Amino acid sequence: MKVSFKELGLVNTREMFAKAVKGGYAIPAFNFNNMEQLQAIIQAAAETKSPVILQVSKGARNYANQTLLRYMAQGAVEYAKELGWKKPQIVLHLDHGDSYELCKSCVDFGFSSVMIDASSLPYDENVKLTRKVVNYAHKYDVTVEAELGVLAGVEDEVSSAVSHYTKPEEVIDFVKKTKCDSLAISIGTSHGAYKFTPEQCTRDPQTGRLVPPPLAFDVLKAIEKKLPGFPIVLHGSSSVPQEYVDMCNKYGGQLPNAVGIPEEQLRKAAKSAVCKINIDSDSRLAMTAAVRKHLAENPSHFDPRQYLKPAREEMKKMYIHKIVNVLGSNGKAR
Repeated sequence: MKVSFKELGLVNTREMFAKAVKGGYAIPAFNFNNMEQLQAIIQAAAETKSPVILQVSKGARNYANQTLLRYMAQGAVEYAKELGWKKPQIVLHLDHGDSYELCKSCVDFGFSSVMIDASSLPYDENVKLTRKVVNYAHKYDVTVEAELGVLAGVEDEVSSAVSHYTKPEEVIDFVKKTKCDSLAISIGTSHGAYKFTPEQCTRDPQTGRLVPPPLAFDVLKAIEKKLPGFPIVLHGSSSVPQEYVDMCNKYGGQLPNAVGIPEEQLRKAAKSAVCKINIDSDSRLAMTAAVRKHLAENPSHFDPRQYLKPAREEMKKMYIHKIVNVLGSNGKAR
């Protein structure tokens, strides 16, 4: 049975992206896999009155079940209203869809936005597949994100050993031919908690911590010049907070040399045409760090609520920080 995202109380990305580009801020796109992550995201967005994108990867959709996800999304909208957010601006988005069939299925199950990631295919095949997804999704007012360029790193089903920057000279032709609503680009961000090898980084002489290479803002500027006002997306934009890495390692974890994108670079990107910034690994780290700490300090606890509650609180704190201090989207969805 087909369901429209509008029946679930969701919105697509068209209007929120237009406002974000004009307003010089970015919309948070937080991946989730379970109820606690979803609760934390909605609590953070409702408290800060920030538009928010609930992102689901192919793996997360399989993990949570497509039918349950539909009702979780509907429940998230109602929960937001319960928290005092009268007009929630919540998107349910497929992250890194890898086939037409998957994107179509998500549209049919109430997603309000889908991403078709054909960036690993030859250019003409990327155009062809993206256009096919756009043709179907736009029939139901579902917005489509596409990708040009390849990000390095590993996260769920997405994996690449090396990155390839987006070619600015291709973007006009690509957007014109595909009619996509937003474009994910590669300017040096990367998937996962190990975004760069130690060899790619320098070390801070005072702390000894790894300092990642800067993002290619020259590529971003060239793309903005080619596509003025067009919504740009950054994937792989977790900062991999050292406090969570340290907490994980302190309580039995093994995360050597985990490093992410510095928040000052993301702030700079959010003020540009980048209007959607994807964050996944930071949530995983916050949750795992809090769970490890709680169980280490309370070895007699076995009720999942006892350790998932502090995990939920830690994620909420992190989400609010991103919304207010990095993306600047607070107060934009009153």
